[in-house]
Amino acid sequence: MQLAKPRVDIGLSTNDIGPMLAFWQGPAGVPFDHLLPIRKGHDQHRHDANGSVLKINHNSAPLPDAPPSGYRELILARDGVTAPTPLADPEGNRVTLVPPGWKGIGQAGIRVAVRDLEAHRRFYVDALGLTEEPWDGGAAFRAGETLLIVEASPDAPSDAGMQGKGWRYITFQVFKVDEVHAAVLAKGGREALAPVTLGTTARISMVRDPDGNWIELSQRASIVGSLD
Repeated sequence: MQLAKPRVDIGLSTNDIGPMLAFWQGPAGVPFDHLLPIRKGHDQHRHDANGSVLKINHNSAPLPDAPPSGYRELILARDGVTAPTPLADPEGNRVTLVPPGWKGIGQAGIRVAVRDLEAHRRFYVDALGLTEEPWDGGAAFRAGETLLIVEASPDAPSDAGMQGKGWRYITFQVFKVDEVHAAVLAKGGREALAPVTLGTTARISMVRDPDGNWIELSQRASIVGSLD
């Protein structure tokens, strides 16, 4: 998979936007970028997380009380931080600030809990085309500047849902979403959403990993210049 942007984005969902914005723009130190209306009752507050987009999705309709996905933690490199500093937002979503270069993280890391490490190793390498790097107690996969950290956990989901509070999906920006989507499915990925064009903004699709975690593939016009 050829990335159009060398960083991975991550999205979470909430019904209570005020305290979440106060945390992420305050103690977490992630600058607000812009508001993107998705549909009636759903706004996305986009933040710049070292070049990754932190997407805080505010839903006015109550979100279901669903189990968490396998996405468990965002790790951000931060100048001036001398040791890993774990934090959590008002709804328990974890973020850790680390010195740049800590365990190979110069930009950002995303920690993923999985049931079967070997199944996910095959998925990340074969279906997504990422390069594995050493990681104590698990495996790590390089997606541009972002490190995806995969660790076996007994409480990892068997069929992660998109709807619910907390971390729900990650996004890869690609050049040709239809081609990448087909390639992921051919290598064992599961389809969650066939490619669809969103106005003049982006063409996106959704696939799922072996535990059902949702992965957005996005061909964004502002990055690649065309939705053709």
